[in-house]
Amino acid sequence: MTNNIKVRRASAWISMALAMGFASMAIAAPDQTTIWNGKVAPLATPWTAEVSPSDALPDYPRPQLARPSLEHPQWLSLNGLWQYAPSDGQGAPPFGHTLKDQVLVPYPIESVLSGVQKHSDDMFYRRLMNIPAAFTAHGQHVRLNFGAVDYDATVYVNGTQVAHHLGGYTSFSADITSALRPQGPQEIIVAVHAPVDSINVMVGKQRLKPDGIFYTAASGIWQSVWLEPVPATSLAQLTFTPASSLDAFAVTSKLQGPSENATLHVTAYADGKAVGEANGPAGQPLHLAIAHPHLWSPQDPFLYTFKATLTQGDQRDDVTSYAGLRTIAIEKVGGRNRIVLNGKPTFLLATLDQGYWPDGIYTAPTDAALKFDIQKTKDLGFNTIRKHIKVEPARWYYWADRIGLMVWQDMPAMPTGSNDKLSDADKATFRADVTAIVEQLKGETSIIGWIPFNEGWGQWSIPAAAELAAQIKQLDPSRLVDARSGANCCDTKGDPHAGDVYDVHDYQGPGLPSPDAERAAIDGEHGGLTLGIPGHVWPNTPINPYGAVKDRDALNAGYVANTAVLRDKGVLKGMSGSVYTQITDVEGEHNGLFTYDRKVEKVDEAKVRAINEAVIRAGGQP
Repeated sequence: MTNNIKVRRASAWISMALAMGFASMAIAAPDQTTIWNGKVAPLATPWTAEVSPSDALPDYPRPQLARPSLEHPQWLSLNGLWQYAPSDGQGAPPFGHTLKDQVLVPYPIESVLSGVQKHSDDMFYRRLMNIPAAFTAHGQHVRLNFGAVDYDATVYVNGTQVAHHLGGYTSFSADITSALRPQGPQEIIVAVHAPVDSINVMVGKQRLKPDGIFYTAASGIWQSVWLEPVPATSLAQLTFTPASSLDAFAVTSKLQGPSENATLHVTAYADGKAVGEANGPAGQPLHLAIAHPHLWSPQDPFLYTFKATLTQGDQRDDVTSYAGLRTIAIEKVGGRNRIVLNGKPTFLLATLDQGYWPDGIYTAPTDAALKFDIQKTKDLGFNTIRKHIKVEPARWYYWADRIGLMVWQDMPAMPTGSNDKLSDADKATFRADVTAIVEQLKGETSIIGWIPFNEGWGQWSIPAAAELAAQIKQLDPSRLVDARSGANCCDTKGDPHAGDVYDVHDYQGPGLPSPDAERAAIDGEHGGLTLGIPGHVWPNTPINPYGAVKDRDALNAGYVANTAVLRDKGVLKGMSGSVYTQITDVEGEHNGLFTYDRKVEKVDEAKVRAINEAVIRAGGQP
C-alpha cells in the first residue's frame, strides 16, 4: 500500500470518527480516494482503492457449478481492462480495430470504478486474449460465460456471432470452439444496447435521470466474464430441491451439447463424509436420499457438498456444488396462517437490501465488500434480507447461503409510470424474464420466497399479480410467493388475493397486518428513519427525508421503539415477518443502518441485535 493511499484511508476514518461523535456539527472533508486510472471517487468505500486492472473481482464467480471444484476451478477470468467505445448503435462491430478508450470489466460504465463514469445507450467492448493450450486439449470445448450484461448483448469471437442475449439480470454463455483461430490472439467483441428506463423492460431502480428513490443507471457488463474448458456434452446447471420430508434432495440437471446416453452420478458429502448418492440418465430428475439429515437454518446454516460426474462415452464432466436441506411453507399455527421454516413457526425479520455501491453502482468493488452487507445484516440480529428489485451475482447468494440469511427475492421492476402503456409484447417479455430469473436462482438455499411486483410498479392490472404468482408457483412450488409487496401502495393499488403472503407497507410503521384464511401476513416495508452523516453522503443529491432523526442516539431509540412494536403487537396479531428500510443509505436516501460508503455504522449494534433477537424469539413461539 502506498503512503498516499494510507493517508487517504486515515483521513476517511478520521472523518468517520468525527461524524460518529459529532454528527450534528462535524463537516468532514470529502474523501479524495483515487481509483486505478487517477479519477477521484465521488464517494469511496473501504474497498475502492483495492480495485485495479490486475485485481478486478478475481474470485470464481459460480460456486454452485464449479468445475471441477470451488477450491481448484479450471477457468480463465476475463475481468480486467477491455477496450471500449461508445457508439451510435448503427455501425458495424469494430472487427480488427483498436478502440480509443478503456473500461474496467465488470464495473458498469456509469461507475467510477469502470473508468468511464458516463452513460451511453450503445457501446462496444473489445478484448484480445490467448486460449490456454490445456483448454482445447483432448477434444475439449471452450465456453465463454457472462454473469450479466445490461441490457441487450451481442457477442462476437473473431468476427463470428456466438451469442445474443436480452435481459440485464440473467447469465448466459456460448460454446466458442468453432470460432477460435488455430493459434494466436482471439478477438472478443461485445456490442451492448442499454436503453435503461427509456423502454419497458426490467430496470429495477435504475434511471437515466436519477431522483429520490431512483438511482444511477448501471449499463453494460456488470458481472464477471470468464472462459472454461468443458467436454462436448457438459452440465449447464445442477439444482438440489429439498424433499418435504427433509431427508432427501430432488436433483435436476440441464445439459449443454448432445445428451444421448449421458448419465449422471451425484454423491452428497457432510463434513467430508459421503452421506448419499444417486445415479440415472442425465437430464432426468434423481432422488438423492440423505443419511442422518442435518437441516439448514439461519441459526445453523449447514450446507451439503455435492460431487457430480456427467459421463457420455469416454468423456466425463466433473463438477462440485452445494445446497442446504430446508423447507419453507405456510401452516396453521394456533389457528392462524404462519410462515414455517423446517416445520417450525419463524418470524422473518428482514432489512431492505438494494445492492447499490457508490464506487461500483450495481457491482460491489470486491468479494469482501459483497459479503460485508450480508455479514453485517446477520451481526445486527436479522435473519432475513429482502433483495430489493435487483438480482445479484451468484457469489452474493453463496454468502447468504453460507452466513445464514433467508432471502425474499424481488423481481426487478419495469419503469414506473408505464402501467397503462404496456404492450402485450412488454408483458410477455416481463413474464419471460421472471421465468428466467426463477430458473437461474431456484437452487439457492437462502431464497425462501419470490416477489413479482413491488407497490404495483410495472403491474398492468390487479389480476396480473395473481397471474405472475401462479406462474412462479408452477415453476417453483417449493418456495413462497408474495404476489405483491405493498398491497396498500402505490401504483395499481389493490390486493390480488393470491400467493402465500399478504403484505403491506407502512412508513414509519410498522404495519400490523393479520393473516387471512389463505395467507400469512408481513409488513413488507417500514421504518426509514433518516440520519445523514456529513462526509459520507452521495454528492449533489437532494435528501429523500422519510422520517428524520436528529442524531445517533435518536436513531437508536427510534429503531428499538419501532421494532418493539413488532414484538409486542405484531406477533400477537399472527404476523410472520417484516422488512426494515434499510441496511445502507443509497444515493439520496439516508435511512440506512450504515452510510452509503459503509464506513459508518449509524446504530449501536448491540442494542439493535438485542431487540431483533427478542422479536425473532417471540415470533418463533407456537
